[in-house]
Amino acid sequence: MEWTDTPFWLAVGLLGQAAFASRFLVQWIASERAGESYVPLSFWYLSIAGSLTLLVYAIHRKDPVFVIAYLPNCVVYVRNLMLIHRRGADRTPTAGPGTGVG
Repeated sequence: MEWTDTPFWLAVGLLGQAAFASRFLVQWIASERAGESYVPLSFWYLSIAGSLTLLVYAIHRKDPVFVIAYLPNCVVYVRNLMLIHRRGADRTPTAGPGTGVG
């Protein structure tokens, strides 16, 4: 393992990884609160933030494997947000009828 990058770029990479990893914790907590499998909007926004940050870091590192790994992700995340917003439903666990919760 090489820690030869500047502190700034290491911080960018670590923050991107933290945002990307935290989405699973957010989804887990939301599901526990809902009492069923549930994906909150924040999951998708954390996915976008983490993925874009890690993509920038991978480009900086000139790592084609990780660039290819993170390049298409945001298309899926943004599309999911578009579908959610198009439906116009409040997707919180306390929303009641029509949300699949409650």
